[in-house]
Amino acid sequence: MQIIAVANQKGGCGKTTTAINLAAALATLGHRVLLVDLDPQGHATLGLGYDPNRFAKTAYHALTEGYLPVSALAVKTRVPQLDLLPSNILLAGAEFSLRDVPGKELILGEQLRGVGRRYDLCLIDCSPSLGILMLNALVAGTEVIVPVQAHFYALDGLKRLLDTMRVLRTRFHPCLVRPLGLLLTFMENRTALSKRVEQGLRKLFGPLVFDTVIHKTVALAEAPGKGQSILTYAPGSKGAAEYLALAQETLARLPLTQALEPQGPKLALP
Repeated sequence: MQIIAVANQKGGCGKTTTAINLAAALATLGHRVLLVDLDPQGHATLGLGYDPNRFAKTAYHALTEGYLPVSALAVKTRVPQLDLLPSNILLAGAEFSLRDVPGKELILGEQLRGVGRRYDLCLIDCSPSLGILMLNALVAGTEVIVPVQAHFYALDGLKRLLDTMRVLRTRFHPCLVRPLGLLLTFMENRTALSKRVEQGLRKLFGPLVFDTVIHKTVALAEAPGKGQSILTYAPGSKGAAEYLALAQETLARLPLTQALEPQGPKLALP
């Protein structure tokens, strides 16, 4: 199972939107996908149609109660082949609960290995703050997608995240998580600022920046309020097409993509 963390140490960059819609797009292409909501705000849970407060057991319990496997906590979503490990505000207590636990950064990875045969891909929606939750995601992940808002402060958080990954590779393993790509989000072709940010990012990072960019659209903003991914809320929209393109590009970039054949049927969009 490939594990991809969707992370940035800056809020408001489209991280949760990307986690939800990329996971849905990968499932639509026929892959068995698990989305892990690792943000105490529970926005990925909410964005897929669930009230975070309805769950008695969540990602928090996967981290703090080792006897509870992910397979017992994951729930189905409206998207066939896409499951969710939900989250709610209880997860904020993980920093305190795990503070004295040896190897606390390794817990999520150990838990996810238990469902490695059940899913082809796992996406982790990370909290923006650098703490035990993000460290668990980065240590568990094989790759990281970094959403970067087409905004003046685009590099704010990006440098810190890349520095964090370098430290983790030094501390744990030199082959630990590396960026799969930088994803430009909230693009507005009509503004000179978006174009300058894109040009600057591509000049600095070259092919590390995804060819696919995600534009700011009304449908993408509305979909979470309806508890749906863009692929079910507005399947014919620009946002749906862009996330499907991102899914294809993600698969092409994964080192084991050739061995990663869809285990389920491709889904026809309504």
